[in-house]
Amino acid sequence: MAVKRGVLLDRDGTLVYPRHYPSRPDELQLYPGLGPELRLLQAADFRLVVVTNQGGLAHGLFSPTALDAMHAYLDAQLQRQGVTLDAVYYCPHHPAGIIPELAVNCDCRKPQPGMLLRAAAELNLDLEQSWFVGDILDDIEAGRRAQCRTVLVDLGTEAVPSAELRTPHFIARTTVHALQIIAVIEQLGDPVELDYLPQGWQSSPVQEAARGY
Repeated sequence: MAVKRGVLLDRDGTLVYPRHYPSRPDELQLYPGLGPELRLLQAADFRLVVVTNQGGLAHGLFSPTALDAMHAYLDAQLQRQGVTLDAVYYCPHHPAGIIPELAVNCDCRKPQPGMLLRAAAELNLDLEQSWFVGDILDDIEAGRRAQCRTVLVDLGTEAVPSAELRTPHFIARTTVHALQIIAVIEQLGDPVELDYLPQGWQSSPVQEAARGY
């Protein structure tokens, strides 16, 4: 099987509007405008993969069956836009959870890279040629630990990172912008802003080092 490139995406705050521990399918609402950008990358043979921490399982807030229903709903929303997810990976653990077997430290909960490494093994991905998109710096750290190129979607929640491991290669105003950045770097799309920084951030040697992939 030929090695593939992937676009791996966080779920809450990246693909769908952020909510505190959503537990019903209708609480997963896609951001507008994602369909055309995802279809472009899909047509260029990128695997599209969701990678999400779901500590609500460890906290007993919803069941695995409920989570499967939410992801089926998410998949159906994307299918209506001509987008097919290749896989969804989730971490059910949280060290402060109330379900004993899930209240553990693990190697899959972001910022650990376990889910990305599993995706690479199961989907035959070249992670160095792949991208990880997320809205918090734990996402960026997971992506960088897995050797992905990374894009942070700016929701206004993250402080300037002090370590290269948590510094995104690019920062986007929205997830649509993030996907457009990937398309430009992969020579698939029209020029877009590549040097956006959140309010209060300033370009630093760490940021410049991140760009030098």
